[in-house]
Amino acid sequence: MRILFLVTDGWYFLSHRLHLAVALRERGCEVHVATDPGAAAGALAAAGLNVIPLRFARSVLGQARNALCLARLVRCYRRLRPDLVHHVALLPIVYGSLAARAAGVPAVVNAVPGLGYAFSARRPLLRATLERAYGFALRGSHVLFQNPDDAELFQRRGLLRNARWSVVPGAGVDTRRFAPGPEPEGVPVVLLCARMLWSKGPGLLLEASALLRARGLAHEIVLAGEPHASNPDAIPRAELERWHASGRARWLGAVADMAPVLRAATLVVLPSSYREGVPLALIEAAACGKALVTTDAPGCREIVRDGVNGLLVPARDAPALAQAIATLLADPARRAELGRAGRRLVEERFSTTVVNEAVLELYRARLGRDFHAPAARADLETVRGD
Repeated sequence: MRILFLVTDGWYFLSHRLHLAVALRERGCEVHVATDPGAAAGALAAAGLNVIPLRFARSVLGQARNALCLARLVRCYRRLRPDLVHHVALLPIVYGSLAARAAGVPAVVNAVPGLGYAFSARRPLLRATLERAYGFALRGSHVLFQNPDDAELFQRRGLLRNARWSVVPGAGVDTRRFAPGPEPEGVPVVLLCARMLWSKGPGLLLEASALLRARGLAHEIVLAGEPHASNPDAIPRAELERWHASGRARWLGAVADMAPVLRAATLVVLPSSYREGVPLALIEAAACGKALVTTDAPGCREIVRDGVNGLLVPARDAPALAQAIATLLADPARRAELGRAGRRLVEERFSTTVVNEAVLELYRARLGRDFHAPAARADLETVRGD
């Protein structure tokens, strides 16, 4: 069986989909990845994947260049003749779905890993354009959402006509690699790991930190992640460097291995107003037994149960964020209790084993046949769009 993934960035595939590709190879599948490999090229090749270099332009003006990508995709799909293509995020969904129709690919899975900045910001024209693009591209495919809020929105906007859809929560985490350890001693570390976008909340976290310092609560803010240069919401690198130089936050930049960084944190925070899927950073943090603070927003509330494994706060509310952080920093026993509950939640719903089996079951249903090696079935609710 031949499976082809279409993803914009190689680093994203490594962090979010590599374990699925490995599970497919273990079942005898031939796996191809069309992406911009960048620095991930060696790791992708070492995993035994056939990498097809392809680079999308993300700007509005660059969409003319993406027409060349579409022509190349059609040729690629016709040459490879995959049994199933799995497109991840907007540009691969739109251009990949067009190519799949032109090439007669029998099975298409379109994964919507959150709706991002465009659906969070007040830009009605852009949002309307994206909705039309989604509605056209998703027809006849199986749409994979990470949270029910996004699925409900797409249903309400009429974007799932002639499509099937499922919800599988998040991309999955290796619970052996991301495992609890002893809480660090010394000044408490409040960690935010995400792309450095304003809507992910780093600026809001610094506002909350200033309120905590005014109350005399000692702590250190650590930011892990790079800005996304093509995103209009990206925090300028110079601003991040100023924060670092001033001591307001310790900015780590890109981190290749998040597990030790998470284990070194006292508390993990994501005050996001971004339309998340299910934030991988929060799943990884919960797997490491960390108490969490995040916003009561789509995607975030899928991994954080208020009062169970973390605290939910309103979006864009620095005083509420500061109070939640102060509450947990003052209570080590409660942090430990929330961390244990988070670890159990990940093992039950968000591990690579659980998520991979759900996606593989979707593939089986879409293809109408099993893989070479049998795999245990996983529950997966599937519905038909109206």
